[in-house]
Amino acid sequence: MRLARAAGLVLAALLLCPTPTSAQQKGEPGRFDHYVLTLSWSPSYCEAMGARAEPAQCGRARPFAFVVHGLWPQYERGWPQDCLVPAPFVPEPVLRSMLDIMPSRRLVLHEWRKHGTCSGDDATAYFATVRRAYRHVTIPEAFRRLDDYRMVAPGEVEAAFRAANPGLAPDMIAVACDRRRLTEVRICMDRALGFTPCEEVDRRACRASRVVMPPSRESAGAP
Repeated sequence: MRLARAAGLVLAALLLCPTPTSAQQKGEPGRFDHYVLTLSWSPSYCEAMGARAEPAQCGRARPFAFVVHGLWPQYERGWPQDCLVPAPFVPEPVLRSMLDIMPSRRLVLHEWRKHGTCSGDDATAYFATVRRAYRHVTIPEAFRRLDDYRMVAPGEVEAAFRAANPGLAPDMIAVACDRRRLTEVRICMDRALGFTPCEEVDRRACRASRVVMPPSRESAGAP
């Protein structure tokens, strides 16, 4: 009985301890293993958020297709976040300079506070790295603009990105979705912004067989 009780206490302690796969609530700036460049399909965000969506991003014209959600420092398991509280100031010229690929002031500031502060760089250098990472990835021609709703298999989108980006292997990219829409494409990069494997990110990929991509401009109706 005593042995069984002791074993039970050990098991309970192990279950209560944080696991390596848990998100890290605080980290040390500059200490991470790789980045995840997260590209958001803007029309999915606009449709899901409705009236709460960012007006500059989701006006009637819906001019944006894939935009940068963020460049996230990651550990092999888990990730750091909110590494400096309060976060240092983002210079206004830097903030404005990002709005062509991150079309929301709130998004730019949020990403800096949550993820950028963990990079070890100041805001100017971090957002310069975000832009370099974005330029390093070629958006497939088929997904630069959609004029109507399109049903896709996540594997189809992943294959298109891999074909457009030599060296991007299956374990370096993950397509994300909500219950019905494609939401993001996540691409893993090393600290020099070369493509790199990321098992944990790949495991969290969308498992749906088919999802919808809303159009990058208003259409007559959903499928």
